[in-house]
Amino acid sequence: MFELSTTFVHLGLGGVALELPGFEWTQTYLESYQRETELDGEEGRLVTFSPHTTNWTSWERHPAGEELVVVFSGKVVVIQDLNGVENRIELGPRQAVVNPRSVWHTADVLQPGDALYITPGLGTQHRPREG
Repeated sequence: MFELSTTFVHLGLGGVALELPGFEWTQTYLESYQRETELDGEEGRLVTFSPHTTNWTSWERHPAGEELVVVFSGKVVVIQDLNGVENRIELGPRQAVVNPRSVWHTADVLQPGDALYITPGLGTQHRPREG
């Protein structure tokens, strides 16, 4: 047994579920994670359960596939950039959204809480959020 908020999980080919104790959002750790799971290609998924306390400071997109976001508590607005038009989706507890493949997205926090993310990490890109 483990706590998903402190130990993330990688879902890989062949139904593999690999616990990732000590996961860090650092460049060094992410590069190591990428190397260790690269054989899963676009099918690999990172499962995280994370707090949302402040607005995101960047946009991100996932060229390897779609991302599922499930809000467990609190309230967020997921913002998707659909061909230059912002699609704003307000989510509360037990509500979810799919961020489409390669669509830039970010989030604003209306009420702090927690969310589950199932993310195709391969090739994920970030850009600063202006304003």
